[in-house]
Amino acid sequence: MVTMAQRIEALRTEQNLSRPALAAALGLPRTAIEKFETGRQTPSKDQQEKLAGFFGVSVFYLRGESDDRTTQRTWMDMAYAQNDEPVPAYTPKKAKPAPQSTAPMPEGGTVFDAVLQSKGFQDLLRTAVLDALRSPEGQDLLTQAIRKELGRR
Repeated sequence: MVTMAQRIEALRTEQNLSRPALAAALGLPRTAIEKFETGRQTPSKDQQEKLAGFFGVSVFYLRGESDDRTTQRTWMDMAYAQNDEPVPAYTPKKAKPAPQSTAPMPEGGTVFDAVLQSKGFQDLLRTAVLDALRSPEGQDLLTQAIRKELGRR
């Protein structure tokens, strides 16, 4: 198992930083990093969080408790991907309530027929079609259809 001292040293060398430079960047005493890397002193919780934040790794990774560098914040933001490509943040959309069918089931019909005949579904469909036709793409389609029809006359 990897120790915290080994992780700190490995992360520091990956960044090509000297011990005093890392200490200065974190606002720690000049000899603090040397003590951490040799195991003579264990960083406090705040110091561990500073180190993990500086290197962009989880505190668990820094302590040697995990081999996953992903921080919880990164994971929660969905910014971590297996192929290192950024993943867009998830934005929930408000779902519209499902239309309630008030139409009775037609004789010999299916549940789908009842849904198609319900007023709620028809209103929802009408709204969706009108919204589509009001969009720039919908306006282009209407223009093309009208020109085609006028061309036939």
